[in-house]
Amino acid sequence: MSIISKLKKHRKGRLDMRSSTARQSSRSFLGNLLLGIVLFLLGFLFLFPVIYMINQALKPLNEMYMFPPKLFVQNPTVNNFRDLSRILANTLVPFSRYLFNSLFVVIIGSIGHILTASMCAYPLAKYKFPGSKFISALIVYSLMFNATVTMVPNFITISRLHLIDSYWAIIFPQFASTLGLYLMMNFMEQIPDSLIEAARIDGAGQFKIHIRIVLPLVKPAAITAFILVFQSLWINTGDRYIYTEKLKSVAYMLSQLAGASNVGVARAGVLAAASVIIFIIPVTVFLIMQTNVISTMATSGMKE
Repeated sequence: MSIISKLKKHRKGRLDMRSSTARQSSRSFLGNLLLGIVLFLLGFLFLFPVIYMINQALKPLNEMYMFPPKLFVQNPTVNNFRDLSRILANTLVPFSRYLFNSLFVVIIGSIGHILTASMCAYPLAKYKFPGSKFISALIVYSLMFNATVTMVPNFITISRLHLIDSYWAIIFPQFASTLGLYLMMNFMEQIPDSLIEAARIDGAGQFKIHIRIVLPLVKPAAITAFILVFQSLWINTGDRYIYTEKLKSVAYMLSQLAGASNVGVARAGVLAAASVIIFIIPVTVFLIMQTNVISTMATSGMKE
C-alpha cells in the first residue's frame, strides 16, 4: 500500500507540474497574442497616411467625394496616373528635366554634406584647441533654430555669393547643416584614441585616417545624416532662389499642380497620383538606408 500511495503521489505531482506548465504556456501564448494585436494596431496607425494616399490615387473622381467616405477604394483605376502623364507631356519643360534637377541637387547636396560635416566633426571630437568647446556649444544651440529663422540671412549670403538662380543656391546651405555635424561629432567621440594613434604611428596622414578609419566607424551617423538631408532636399521647391523654369525641381512642379487643383475638383485625382510618385523615391531610399544603419550599428563594435 505504501508503494501504491507513493506512486499515486508521484503521478499527482507530475499532473500538477503539467497543469502549471500548461498555465504558464497559455499565459505566454495569450501575452504574445495581445502583444501582436497591439503592434498590429500601432503599425496600422502609422501606415494609415500611406494607405490613405495610395487609395486616393487609385480612386475614380466620384469615389473621392463620396459621402460617407470610404477608406478603401471600391473600383480601383489608374486613370489618375494617365491624366498626370498627359499633363506632364504638355508642359513647356519636360518632366525628365524636373527629375534630373531634383536628383542632381539631392545627390550632390547629400554627399557634400556628409563630407563637409565629417571633416568638421573630426577635429572637434578628437582634438582640443582654443575655442573648441565654444564651437561645439554653438552647434548644439543652432539645432534649436527653425529654418524659417535663417531664411533671410541665407538669402543675403547666397545673393552676395552670386548664386541666385542656380543649383548651388539650394545645395550650399545644406553643406552647413549642423544636424549631421552634431551626429557625427557624437559618434567620433566614441572612437578610441589608441586606434587613431596606431594609424598615425604606421605613417597614415590626417586625411587618410579620416577616410580609411574614421568614416567607416561613423557609418551609422553618416547614413542617418544622408537620409535627413536627402528628404529635406527632395521636398525643397527652391522657389525663393531659382527663377528659371528649366532649373526647378519636381517638388516645385507638383506644388504648381496643387495650386492649379484649387481651382476645381477635376485635378484632385491627378494631385493624389503625383503625391504617390514623389513619395516613392525618398521612402525607398529610407528603407534601403535603414537596413544598412541597423546592420552597421550591430557590427560596428566601437568601444572605449
